[in-house]
Amino acid sequence: MAGGITQTEYWNGEVGTRWARNQAVLDAVFAPLTEALFARAALRPGESVLDIGCGSGATTLEAAHRVGPQGTVTGADISAPLLAVARSRAEAETGAAPIRFVEADVERADLGAYSQALSRFGVMFFPDSARAFANIRGMLGPEGRLTFLCWRGLPENLWVTVPREAVVPLLPEIPPPPTPDTPGPFRFADDGLLVALLRGAGFGTVACDAIDRDVVLGRGGTESEAAEAAAHVALNLGPTARLIREAEPDLRARAEAAVTAALRPHAEGGIVSLRASCWLVQAG
Repeated sequence: MAGGITQTEYWNGEVGTRWARNQAVLDAVFAPLTEALFARAALRPGESVLDIGCGSGATTLEAAHRVGPQGTVTGADISAPLLAVARSRAEAETGAAPIRFVEADVERADLGAYSQALSRFGVMFFPDSARAFANIRGMLGPEGRLTFLCWRGLPENLWVTVPREAVVPLLPEIPPPPTPDTPGPFRFADDGLLVALLRGAGFGTVACDAIDRDVVLGRGGTESEAAEAAAHVALNLGPTARLIREAEPDLRARAEAAVTAALRPHAEGGIVSLRASCWLVQAG
């Protein structure tokens, strides 16, 4: 990452703390995509599940309810702030599978044996994707399946491009486009490369389907209030946030104004809703 910051440092620093603080907002934004993930995973009662990059635990808790008390679920993440929220949320759960949260790098860690693995946007940040997928394959039984969501190309994701295009002209330098050889949200935009990577890691069958969902970035009593709320999400929790993470207050203020103005035309009925485009992948 820029400045020599590792993924572990990034997600255990201010960014991880900010995401943990806004857990409910993130879960609400991603709700339609989470629903699609679990529809494809088709978890069955009694299964053992590994949740990769579990974050604040929303998908781990959902998996635990779906496999029930006879199943088991492990949520793994490298972010201590997010895992702290996840553990707190799990304490209130009843009638679900036992949950174990571990602070671990799934690229290298041996976390046991599972019938299913899943991930909601947690597989794009491994330094060595081939090694990570091979390790995941090794933790699954012969009939085990990996089901995950990852982003398609940046231009297809309006929830990112609309605020990003408002911010970029304000920056002193234009950021380079994302590439598939470095960790980042759009690493697997090319489904051909992704399928080849998974097959090379030992998965015999791979299905990679394009899905599109509208996600709600902001709500408010008026369209202006909704746009302001959506700008807050975009500049604090979305990929565009990285562009101004170390910005001076003046630049941040101008970015907030520009993004709010860009999102205002997308506000209707007190809601800002924009398209999110993903790959829904299942490999076994």
